[in-house]
Amino acid sequence: MKNFDLSFEGRYARVLVNEISGTIVCELLVDYVPIEDFKETFHKISAIIRKGKFHKFIFDKRALRAFHQPSMEWYFLDWKKEMYAEGITVHRKILPPEKWFEKMVMIAKKEILEKNPGNIIDNLDIKYCDSLEEAIVT
Repeated sequence: MKNFDLSFEGRYARVLVNEISGTIVCELLVDYVPIEDFKETFHKISAIIRKGKFHKFIFDKRALRAFHQPSMEWYFLDWKKEMYAEGITVHRKILPPEKWFEKMVMIAKKEILEKNPGNIIDNLDIKYCDSLEEAIVT
């Protein structure tokens, strides 16, 4: 990807950064990520964010073929809140093309928001995109 540097790549994810634009990209590489590995990957991303001046996080989930509610809850409620305090206010998401996956995300998101009033989601700029290129420019 032009103007992005590989920060790290593991079994489950590839993470790219563009420090000039303040953007970090997490591209999942497999169809399912166990929750402990998911959290470990995002803890590594947190460390990168803390060392730089980032404001935008792009999460490319197109490789996923399984939806895992506990991972989404942790990501949504804990990780996003922690990273909001570090300056990550812009989130772009690229979902798998299957419509059922998008439907599961929206149902889970609605449920999380209903069960957790007072979260920071309204303070974030969140958009769903169809491609990495679109996510970078919006």
